Amino acid sequence: MSASAKKRPAEVPPDAAAARLAPSPSPEVGHLAAAETHIAIETVFRIEQARLIAGLVRLVRDVGLAEELAQDAAVTALSEWPKSGIPKNPGAWLMAVAKRRAIDGFRRNTILARKHAEIGRDLDDSPDPGFEDVEAAMDDDVGDELLSLIFTACHPVLSTEARVALTLRLIGGLTTDEIARAFLSNEATIAQRIVRAKRTLGNAGLTFEMPRGEERAKRLSSVLEVIYLIFNEGYAATAGEDLIRPVLCAEAQRLGRILSGLAPAEPEVFGLLALMEIQASRLPARTAPDGSSLSLTEQNRARWDQLLIRRGFAALERAETLGGANGPYALQAALAACHARARKAEDTDWKRIAALYDTLSNVMPSPVVDLNRTVAHSMVFGPEAGLKLIDEIAPAAALRSYAPLPAAKGDFLFRAGRLAEARVQFERAAGLTRNEREKAFLLGRAAACGG
Repeated sequence: MSASAKKRPAEVPPDAAAARLAPSPSPEVGHLAAAETHIAIETVFRIEQARLIAGLVRLVRDVGLAEELAQDAAVTALSEWPKSGIPKNPGAWLMAVAKRRAIDGFRRNTILARKHAEIGRDLDDSPDPGFEDVEAAMDDDVGDELLSLIFTACHPVLSTEARVALTLRLIGGLTTDEIARAFLSNEATIAQRIVRAKRTLGNAGLTFEMPRGEERAKRLSSVLEVIYLIFNEGYAATAGEDLIRPVLCAEAQRLGRILSGLAPAEPEVFGLLALMEIQASRLPARTAPDGSSLSLTEQNRARWDQLLIRRGFAALERAETLGGANGPYALQAALAACHARARKAEDTDWKRIAALYDTLSNVMPSPVVDLNRTVAHSMVFGPEAGLKLIDEIAPAAALRSYAPLPAAKGDFLFRAGRLAEARVQFERAAGLTRNEREKAFLLGRAAACGG
């Protein structure tokens, strides 16, 4: 596509057009139906947005332009649907309108007639987009297009922060305000991050095609990393006053479920999904009524979500069936499953957990895995064994300012009866964490050591 084909007004924060979707609340009864219709349209758009953008990216080869076209279609729906009603296939209706907008844009920018015909072929003979048989306006390979969009949003050319923000925006359908609140940032920062990410993708000369072979495996790893980063920030917030942010966990789980439907032969996709489902099952029990942290042994396991546990077990079984039992995410899911199967903390199969960590440390060597391995070994062989192992890994640069390291060492010392030393470690851990709830929990453990 020529540069002239992509000309459009200067980029604006990605929610500028979407902001027009918000209904104006009114106490008047006569406006109630319209407000309800607007809410329904917003809901439909959030559901269809990712698929809509995915199909449009393939046509216009520009993520930013595709998002603008999708938002313009939603604004058109706000005008038309309150009068005509929501169509049977709202996604196809939106796609038809967006494609027509694309054609108009190409005309204004004098694009080649060949490209005009390519995009408009299946629409030129169509009546108003309210027609019932509008399914023809949708591409049959929408699944491949959506998967391609996920790969694009997580492209290695982008920074990790940009990949996370763009994925939540394009695939998750979150507004910049929602993303900013989830990550304790401000809307302007997130908006500019997304704008820069889209500009970077546009300047990178990407084909927006599905990666193949070794490139696909490498890019899939980036996609899984982004989804798990989103989940982890929800499961154990790195900063702020809240220990958990369930909305991020739920969004990561939803992305994982979408990905499992689009890539049903990838074992690590199911390994990650299993890990998230099982870990998310504990969210209702992870905090006390006052919001303070509860350790795994303190949690009321009756509050664990059994539906999520069953979903996690099913996803783990699928990963293993596909030959991925020793994949990094599948191994972590198997570890989570050991806890989920134990009705009481004392029933936990720590020997199996230690063995799984031994395998994981070989498959995915990392200081954090090594630290978790020391915890498992301390539960099997005693706190002194844990102390020996933790002293061996402590010099690792990645662990020097990592609060869980002194927290784990403090626990080993506490269990060994070395309370004064334990107190020092808990206080050190409290000084390293940026999460207020976690800090309070660690200071509480320090106080329990006396002295």
